[in-house]
Amino acid sequence: MNVNEIPLVSFFERVVDPLVIMGMLYLCTLVLGNGFNGYSLILMVLAFFVSSSLYKYIDPYSTWRTGKLSKVARDIVLGWLLSVTVLALIGVSSGMLVHYDREVLLAWCVGTPLVLMLGHLAVFRLRAAPLEGQKTSVVIIGANDVSVRFAATIDRHESSVMAVHGYFDDRAQERRPHNMEHPLLGQMSDIPAYVRKHNIKMIVISQPISAQPRIMSLLEDLEDTTASVYFLPDIYIFDLMQARFASVGGMPVIGIRESPFTGFNSMIKRISDIVLALIIQIMLTPIMLTIAAAVKLTSPGPVIFRQRRYGLYGEEILVYKFRSMTVAEDGAKVVQAKKGDQRLTKIGGFLRRTSLDELPQFINVLQGRMSIVGPRPHAVAHNEQYRKLIKGYMLRHKAKPGITGWAQVNGLRGETDTLDKMQARIQYDLDYLRNWSVWLDMWIIVRTVLVVLKRENAH
Repeated sequence: MNVNEIPLVSFFERVVDPLVIMGMLYLCTLVLGNGFNGYSLILMVLAFFVSSSLYKYIDPYSTWRTGKLSKVARDIVLGWLLSVTVLALIGVSSGMLVHYDREVLLAWCVGTPLVLMLGHLAVFRLRAAPLEGQKTSVVIIGANDVSVRFAATIDRHESSVMAVHGYFDDRAQERRPHNMEHPLLGQMSDIPAYVRKHNIKMIVISQPISAQPRIMSLLEDLEDTTASVYFLPDIYIFDLMQARFASVGGMPVIGIRESPFTGFNSMIKRISDIVLALIIQIMLTPIMLTIAAAVKLTSPGPVIFRQRRYGLYGEEILVYKFRSMTVAEDGAKVVQAKKGDQRLTKIGGFLRRTSLDELPQFINVLQGRMSIVGPRPHAVAHNEQYRKLIKGYMLRHKAKPGITGWAQVNGLRGETDTLDKMQARIQYDLDYLRNWSVWLDMWIIVRTVLVVLKRENAH
């Protein structure tokens, strides 16, 4: 059962939250300000539309399904911080900010998320302790690893409004999972009678596609009941990466290998890239000019080395680096730099050990070709070589390539002279895509600084 099907939650989402945000501004203005006026009304309306739009993307209500209050609180605070930031930018750019009392604004900004969280907590507790007779009765068709995991998830969360009665399965006992916490109620032919007798509200089907004829027959038998029927897809047999539900032309589809950078996540990733890249570019401009002069004076050739690499969705991009070698390989065969490589220029070794040769890639970030954190881009020749040798290699291109990455801060920086090393790097890249968060990006950036200072595996 979808959380949003619960009337109380639907009301809370559509009415109470916006009223809390507006009501808190009104209360703070009356208690701490000089009375409610036209400017207060304008801010109230702006706050309603801005917060509603941002919370639509963050969607703390879908987080309720996890049963974790900490994640709900995180979403509420994040949405409110972004809302306040947008409102502040509007206030500064329009010149309206001077018309508001700072004490009122501070109290509103601090108090609103606290009241929102208290409200969510109250509703969460109401959901967490429904009367046993009010819980949605559930039976599961198919005793397998996926259905057992589903039942365990329902049992584990106190906030669940469902109660599992048990399983129906036609297979022999030795073929059923040994960790079933609920009883076997019978075979599939017994389901209609059981559903009618016990007034079951919800039926979950966990069966392979090969069982379609039996499922169709069962659905016909269940037409004289009022039970809702759900299919539990066996997507766990696939290598999941940011799996999500979506619809195409009204038809439901399940993405099992999706980029984490869609919708709101994409916006957050891009904004953080632009802000950090601009700050770093401004701070390091004198150093970059010095390096450019040193490269030009110590060896013939261009200051910037441009190499074709694969970017987002495998499209070719040009990646910039300070030239650190006497050659500029970008053909069908590219030899990776080795320790003591004779092709290095006089300052090339130093640039590579300190990763200073990669500073121009912040320009790539501002262009939108790269991200600060992501899978490191490989030369096109290496991509064509390893995509044939490593399963899932091209999945790393479901994100923009990064200046640094999860693999690089886990000891896989520099030359990958064996297939095992490259496989390990790809595994870290895919783990990054499966588990991406803003906090993981921040952690990778911090660890990158430490790795560079130690000068590990760079040559």
